[in-house]
Amino acid sequence: MTASTTRRTTAARSRIAAAGAIAVAGALILTGCGDQTDDGGSSTPSGKTNSAPLFSALPKKIQDAGVIKVGTDAAYAPMEFTEGNKIVGVDPDIAEALGKQLGVKFQFTAGTFDGLMTSVYTGRQDAIMSSITDNKKRQEGLDDKGAKIGKGVDFVDYFSSGVSLIVKKGNPQGVKSLDDLCGKTVAVQRGTIYEDTFKAQAEKCGDKKLTIEAFDTDAEAQTRVKAGGAVADLNDYPVAAYTAKTSGGGNDFEVTGQQSDVGLFGIGVAKENTQLRDALKQALDAIIKDGSYAKVLEKWDVKDSAVKSATVNAGQ
Repeated sequence: MTASTTRRTTAARSRIAAAGAIAVAGALILTGCGDQTDDGGSSTPSGKTNSAPLFSALPKKIQDAGVIKVGTDAAYAPMEFTEGNKIVGVDPDIAEALGKQLGVKFQFTAGTFDGLMTSVYTGRQDAIMSSITDNKKRQEGLDDKGAKIGKGVDFVDYFSSGVSLIVKKGNPQGVKSLDDLCGKTVAVQRGTIYEDTFKAQAEKCGDKKLTIEAFDTDAEAQTRVKAGGAVADLNDYPVAAYTAKTSGGGNDFEVTGQQSDVGLFGIGVAKENTQLRDALKQALDAIIKDGSYAKVLEKWDVKDSAVKSATVNAGQ
C-alpha cells in the first residue's frame, strides 16, 4: 500500500463514532498546570512566582496569560477525542506533561481539522496539536497544487505513525491494499492526507473508477463504512487499531493490509513564533528524558510510536 505519510494533510485522522462523532466546537480542557509557588522562579501577573523549569523560556505574552491556546479536532481516538465535556487522549496527556515543564496550562479548543492551519495563521490559536502530519507543504503554507495559501507553520515533532486501511468487520470485499479499491467507493475525512492518498489511487485506477466520499469528520466516514456504503477508510495505524478494538465492542471494523508510510506528527506554531516553538522543543526533550512521555504512550498502548528526541520540521 502506498500513501503519502501519516495522517491528515493538505490544506488545511480512525476515530470512532462513539468517541465523539462530531467534535463540539469550543469544547475545552485545561491540562498541564505548572506549579505556582512563592519561592524563586519567574514572576507572573498575579505577583506569584512560577518555578516550572522552562517557564522563563516562554514568550512573555504566554507567561502573562498562563495558557497556551491549542486548536484540535477532537474526534480522533485515541489521539484526541471527547469524553463527557473534556478533550482526552494521547495528545492532551502529552500536553499535560509539557505543561508541567513550562508552568502553563494547555487550553484545547475543538474544531474541524481543515480549519486548524488557519487558526494559527490568524493568531486565534497559539498552537495546533491534532495528530497533524509534518510535511513540507504545511511548513511552507502550500496547497496540494503548490499554491501559497498561508504563512506556513513550524512543527515540533513528537510522535511517529504509519497508515492503515480500516474496513467493515469480516472484510466482505476482501480489501488488502489500495489497488483492491479500484471500482469501489471509499470514505475519508476531508482535508487529510488520506483524501490525497485516495485521490492518487483514483488516478492510478483509471477507467476502473474509485469513488471518494469526503466528510467533515472521520467518524462520519467510519459510519459510511459500517453501513456498507463505502468499503474502506484510511487512517493512522494507532487510530485504526483503536477503532477496530473498541467500536461496537470490536464488532464493527477491522484493520487490513500492511501499515505503511511512517511519518511524524508535529505541534504546529506560527513561523514567527520561534520562542514558543523552541520552548515546546525543550519541554518535549525534558519529558522524554524524565520518562513522563513514555508513560503517556504506554497508557494509550502506542509506545511503538515514540520519538527518541524532539525535532523541528523533520517531516518530509
